[in-house]
Amino acid sequence: MRKPEVFDNELQELAEFAKVISHPARLAILKYLAETRTCISGDISDKLPLSRTTVSQHLKELRDMGLIHGEIDGLKINYCLCNSTINKRLEKFESFFNKIKSAEISCC
Repeated sequence: MRKPEVFDNELQELAEFAKVISHPARLAILKYLAETRTCISGDISDKLPLSRTTVSQHLKELRDMGLIHGEIDGLKINYCLCNSTINKRLEKFESFFNKIKSAEISCC
């Protein structure tokens, strides 16, 4: 049984971010966009071992989370990383895990 409403907004946001980046195809898309160091115009599925439909579904998840932008340019879409959103999400993740790491409890 899922009851996300019993958790505060910060935990829900962290969980949603973790869910979006938990798929290797989405990580591969982010990595590819980062490595190209430019916006990509054209078919990203040419660079991944996945069908165009599958890549589109993953691009949608990344866009919905705000990690990438997809702007229509004629018949193509230009995809770019949204570094401000990525940095904001990573800062929240880092803040959360810094609190966990700083706990004085060790079970090892």
